[in-house]
Amino acid sequence: MVVFLRRTMALAIVIIVGTGVPAAMAAEIVVYSARKEHLVKPLFDAYKNETGVKITYITGHAGPLMQRLKAEGKNTPADILITVDAGNLWFAAKEGILQPVNSDILKNNVPSHLKEPNNLWFGLSIRARTIAYNKNKVKPGELSTYEDLGSAKWKGRLCLRTSKKVYNQSLVAMFIAEHGEKETERIVSSWVKNLATEPFFSDTKVMEAIGSGQCDGGIVNSYYYGRLEKKFDGLKLNPGEEENFPLALFWPNQDSAGVHVNVSGAGLIKHARHKERAIKFLEWLSSEKAQNLFTDSNMEYPVNPRVKAHPTVVSWGEFKQNVINVSKAGELQAASIKLMDRVGYR
Repeated sequence: MVVFLRRTMALAIVIIVGTGVPAAMAAEIVVYSARKEHLVKPLFDAYKNETGVKITYITGHAGPLMQRLKAEGKNTPADILITVDAGNLWFAAKEGILQPVNSDILKNNVPSHLKEPNNLWFGLSIRARTIAYNKNKVKPGELSTYEDLGSAKWKGRLCLRTSKKVYNQSLVAMFIAEHGEKETERIVSSWVKNLATEPFFSDTKVMEAIGSGQCDGGIVNSYYYGRLEKKFDGLKLNPGEEENFPLALFWPNQDSAGVHVNVSGAGLIKHARHKERAIKFLEWLSSEKAQNLFTDSNMEYPVNPRVKAHPTVVSWGEFKQNVINVSKAGELQAASIKLMDRVGYR
């Protein structure tokens, strides 16, 4: 036993000497991320290079990560939760997973409609849920609003993603916040009546159907359009072939409330062990220095209004945002799911 203890102590000394810093003194933050590793690791690496703070992280789907946080409670090693969709962030706040952050930096960098009213979470990138259409079959002048996609001229021409995905649940929740439940039910029911085919599993499939002529238009997150556009660019053989890309984006409701937006974002874990360090990291993520790192790889929009988006994203044109607080996407999500079920939107 004495020999074993001596060997263990010797090993501990080797570890401390080898790293140069005792483990208890190492500057660290622990992040649970529902964003994929290739989207967040460059951020973590850049922050470590700039500050010396190491970021340990695990990635997974939002639901299981939040259940893990609830199960871990006070024993969680996590300091920050990063996830997509305001509905998921709202749920994390409702479940008591997060704590408020009072930061002048975050207040100045994140517009009020893109963060939780009590500062429990903050949007860090914007994704617009807008209209994609086939340029060869639809003129921009034929398009106007989300609501108009339910008009008679769109009969048999519309494609949608399934209602089972959170992006459409959040969109319909935001419609309820804007129009009320009765009018939203009318709008969504009119979309269902105009469907060219059964809803698709993904936004990418919706756009592929639009591009192939199976339908003429649909509602998608803008960054999925960016991914498909980038993929098409990689297939081009000759200069000027970009004109052959059959899709375009249209920004609806510019004469009224504006385009519905959602966020990916983050919050401080209620039982964070490295609270001050974690807040500094959240502030850095909202800064002009970090915003493009956070947004460009996924073709999203910076949440910080002083930061310019990636040139490809800028090329899609400017638009007015709907400024209803995105927390409504979570608050009214249950009502939106019931509404879509009532009108047969599957």
